[in-house]
Amino acid sequence: MTGGAGFIGAHLTRALLATGAEVVVIDDLSTGAVSNLAGLPVKLVIGSVTDRSLVEEACTGAGSIVHLAARPSVERSLLDPMATHTVNATGTLTVLGVAQRAETHVVLTSSSSVYGGAGPLPRAEDAPTLPRSPYAASKLAAEGYALAYQAGFGLPVLAVRLFNVFGPYQSVGHAYAAVVPSFIDAALAGRSLTVHGDGRQTRDFTYVAGIADMLCDAAVRRVSHPRPVNIAFGTRTDLLTVISELERIVGRRLSVHHDAPRTGDIRDSQADAATMRTLFPDATGLDLAAALEATVAWYADRTGTTPGAGPGAVPGAPASERF
Repeated sequence: MTGGAGFIGAHLTRALLATGAEVVVIDDLSTGAVSNLAGLPVKLVIGSVTDRSLVEEACTGAGSIVHLAARPSVERSLLDPMATHTVNATGTLTVLGVAQRAETHVVLTSSSSVYGGAGPLPRAEDAPTLPRSPYAASKLAAEGYALAYQAGFGLPVLAVRLFNVFGPYQSVGHAYAAVVPSFIDAALAGRSLTVHGDGRQTRDFTYVAGIADMLCDAAVRRVSHPRPVNIAFGTRTDLLTVISELERIVGRRLSVHHDAPRTGDIRDSQADAATMRTLFPDATGLDLAAALEATVAWYADRTGTTPGAGPGAVPGAPASERF
């Protein structure tokens, strides 16, 4: 597994180990952490997916490669497009070349960002793609290469598009942190939550455990498909609703600061999950409220915080009047 010391990798590693699989992880630890795999019987190879010899060594004898490694963040890609391309596109080519030589099945994780703002909701896999950032373009290139290797070389591939995955082990405390862990971290610490824009933008938020289960199933069964596949449950929630749920969970009102919208962000996102349900008919996911409760509990335990206690309450108007 590439990128296995990251947030999704931490969950997928545990799911794979539960099946009795042997797991080898490649990670350069730029966004992952050794602590995410602490105590697990895995082999960790520290290095980049752009290093072909390292990838070849780590993937020797593998029945399936789950390719999670990426340089994440739309904002980060706008600052350094070439670095994003090198890891996300060229790194993927490296993995595919190794897999082709070893005749190894590949599960590749792409992103809903490839759709951009194009097309009606929910977005099916045949909707137009219109990347709005180098990050999105690099992920579209990666899945394109993967499907080309399948068509051109007969390499069995499943390219999946993920939608706003969140949950335990997701990193916080840096400029490129995702919105849900950023909100939770601020709420527990009593800081103001930063919303870019009006907060009415919508996302298909997906709890990580369900994603890990499907990726595990795909690797074990060596699932392949000739087109990209959305991996999400077709929900649509705006950021203000997420904040309202967090207020319920922590038991107090939260201070919210609105900032300018970010370049490259899309307004709305929602998956058409029909193909996913055909490939993974038993897939289930937590509803947003339960998923946020589980995630807050994990971060609270990690930081020694008790939800509902501490600073951060905002007296006065209800949430609907504060935005």
